[in-house]
Amino acid sequence: MRKDWGRAFQPDTALVNRFMTAQSTVATRRWGLPAIVTLAAMAALATLSTDAAARQARPLPTTEAKAPREAGEPIMAIVSIKSQQVTFYDADGWILRAPVSTGTTGRETPAGVFAIIEKQKDHHSTLYDDAWMPNMQRITWNGIALHGGPLPGYAASHGCVRMPYDFAEKLFDKTRIGMRVIISPYDVAPVEFSHPALFVPNAEAVAAAPARAETPAREAAQAAKTADEAKKAAATAAREAASLRASLRKLEWFKHRGDAELAFADKALAAAKTDQAKARAEELKQRAAAKAVEAGAQLDRAKADAKSKLDAAAAAKDAAKAADTEKAAAAKVASEAKLALEPVSVYISRATQKLYVRRNTHKPWPDGGEMFDATIEVPVTIRNPDKPIGTHVFTAMAHSDAGLRWTAVTIDNGDGAKDALDRITIPQDVLDRIAPTALPRSSIIISDEPLSGETNYRTEFVAVLNNQPQGGFLMRRPTDDAPLASGNGWGDDGFFFQRNWNPQPATRRPRASQYYQPMQQRWW
Repeated sequence: MRKDWGRAFQPDTALVNRFMTAQSTVATRRWGLPAIVTLAAMAALATLSTDAAARQARPLPTTEAKAPREAGEPIMAIVSIKSQQVTFYDADGWILRAPVSTGTTGRETPAGVFAIIEKQKDHHSTLYDDAWMPNMQRITWNGIALHGGPLPGYAASHGCVRMPYDFAEKLFDKTRIGMRVIISPYDVAPVEFSHPALFVPNAEAVAAAPARAETPAREAAQAAKTADEAKKAAATAAREAASLRASLRKLEWFKHRGDAELAFADKALAAAKTDQAKARAEELKQRAAAKAVEAGAQLDRAKADAKSKLDAAAAAKDAAKAADTEKAAAAKVASEAKLALEPVSVYISRATQKLYVRRNTHKPWPDGGEMFDATIEVPVTIRNPDKPIGTHVFTAMAHSDAGLRWTAVTIDNGDGAKDALDRITIPQDVLDRIAPTALPRSSIIISDEPLSGETNYRTEFVAVLNNQPQGGFLMRRPTDDAPLASGNGWGDDGFFFQRNWNPQPATRRPRASQYYQPMQQRWW
């Protein structure tokens, strides 16, 4: 029926031709042939201009391509909004390339730095009428993702990155949570890069890391077992203590009642006037006195017996607290050792003058995705902090004789990659914690931008370029705030999790439509 609506509003071609012929005849009679030639030339020029504008707005179609070699595991994906194309890279270069459709005007796909945070084979949109989004790979929790979808040859999505259906299906099992996704306003590619500030791992530390992680893991497990046993013992002792306290309260009530009866008997005896009344009062007093003495004796015995048990309950409670403290400390040590087996991601923001570290714990979250450790967040020194630095992504692609082989990708104007690193001084204690065991897939991101509010305990980093359109990002509802894994931020496994990020306010850079496009030589 909708197709019929579309045809109903199309003017009849024959009728239009007859109308235009009639108009041309009248014009010829009124203005003559020269005027008509001029009008025809102007119409042709307008048509050419319109066609040129259309060609400029819609990039030339891109075909799927596969590198002529055996592909390794994808390490990063780069989406070019300008070319409507995505390229996937392994340690040795590009491996897959395909056309895409990014966000249309008003719902633009945000340019920036992301990572895959969730994967669903058969996903349906909760925002757009249950739309089918197969082989979905999420990069923000407010709804930006890579998925299969129709490709009209230009930007047409609501903010996601649509890929060819078959391409998205073949790609789905090749990627992993945490894989870097860079969305660039223009065409960029990784270039081989080296710099003294990039992490240089210690080969012995890397080799020893798995074994070093085993001992703390065993100790953490034993500490957790001890804490659990102490907690159970304290709970049992607490229940016994509660029962004893109830018994003591009951005996105290009996003693109080006995004392009251004795006092009443004393008053009755004093008030007796006859010998018979005095005899009854005296008998009542003797029974009350005996009852009061027995109640007092029972209370004293119960108190003596309860004291040791109440002391034991208090000791069990203290032991449980101490065991829980040891458990948390052991879990923290074990988590540090375990995290040394994971690639490390570092984000340095000129806007906040801070350095942030993320590593995937691979601990699943019930609502989807995995949790990322956020233990490290420290101030960082940036020379000339008021000067733009750009946005640069440095990625460790593979091991090398020198330690790691790095690449650089620049997606925003500012300093060059080398000059940007030259301006950064990473605190030595941070380097000591993460550099010796740095692995391939580790990364350092330097940017003018603060972290997006979409960065939270279930993401690596989300950073968007504020000088690029973000319609597809801003139109979405922000991710709801979520509770910490525990009251102090440390989970049971020793990992530290954050609430949704609350980036420090920073001066927003003005939006700009033109960007300097650095000439980057490909390294393959």
